[in-house]
Amino acid sequence: MRKIFLGIFFMSFIIFASAQDKTVEELKKESALSIKKDPNDTIPKIWKTGGLFNLTFNQAALSNWSAGGDPAAISLGSSLYAYGFYKKDKHSWDNTLNLAYGFTYTTSLGSRKTDDRIDVLSKYGYEIAKSWYLSLLFNFRTQFGPGYNYPSSAPRILTSDLFSPAYILLSPGINYKPNDEFSLFLSPITARWVIVNNDSLANVKAFGVDSGKNVKAEFGAFMSVSYIKKFSDNVAYTGRLDLFSNYLHDPQNIDVYFTNLLAVKVAKLLAMTFTFNLIYDNDVKSVNSDGTTGGPKAQIQEIFGLGLAYKF
Repeated sequence: MRKIFLGIFFMSFIIFASAQDKTVEELKKESALSIKKDPNDTIPKIWKTGGLFNLTFNQAALSNWSAGGDPAAISLGSSLYAYGFYKKDKHSWDNTLNLAYGFTYTTSLGSRKTDDRIDVLSKYGYEIAKSWYLSLLFNFRTQFGPGYNYPSSAPRILTSDLFSPAYILLSPGINYKPNDEFSLFLSPITARWVIVNNDSLANVKAFGVDSGKNVKAEFGAFMSVSYIKKFSDNVAYTGRLDLFSNYLHDPQNIDVYFTNLLAVKVAKLLAMTFTFNLIYDNDVKSVNSDGTTGGPKAQIQEIFGLGLAYKF
């Protein structure tokens, strides 16, 4: 499994590193507020802000339908990506917010969650050479509500909850940012805290915490690669790959957090989105079909949506 993820890392790094040294000022100008600047005003714009909100909804109802199916089904998915980028002289400050929540309801299965994410990233940098920054990165990740696994031969099992887990990461390092598309952050000294606020999960050592403990401190190496690409006026991609190795426990087992979002604009307020996320953490155990605990496995999420999209 470790070889698979190392292969993913190197393949992703090669793809990212091959990006042309072009800017995406057009993408950010579209996303930013449209403000006409006075020609006599020579003060440069130091903040660039914007984002994208998506909402998809599906509904179906069946009555005496010979092909079969649930009498009623509803699904709803929503996501918000927002950013604020600051740049003045040698100082830069990049901030992103990524929120998502989705669920589906059928008469036979009831309500089940399909997406749940809170991800806040903030990175300050001071330029020490062309495209190189001394940086400090902060990341916070958790979810909005409880999550369950549904074994085929057992009642549902609680696997996660709000702040269970929550990851807080603080990392000083070097950031290579040759343009607005590509960023590579490296740090050999990173502190990470794993929080499991739900006592029932903490008591079974969920997410690697000691039994009965709600917080686990880790210290290790961290790398983050991000890539933004506008292929055309209607097609844009955003991706991020985070790798973390804990010096204090099995440093060879690298935690992987890999997110990808491809957005295709169909009409003014209509867009198709494709999301692919992959997470691997050796401290996160899986649940077998009979409800027993299994070993760590790759967590894979794929979401395709067509719905309302609002860019601001």
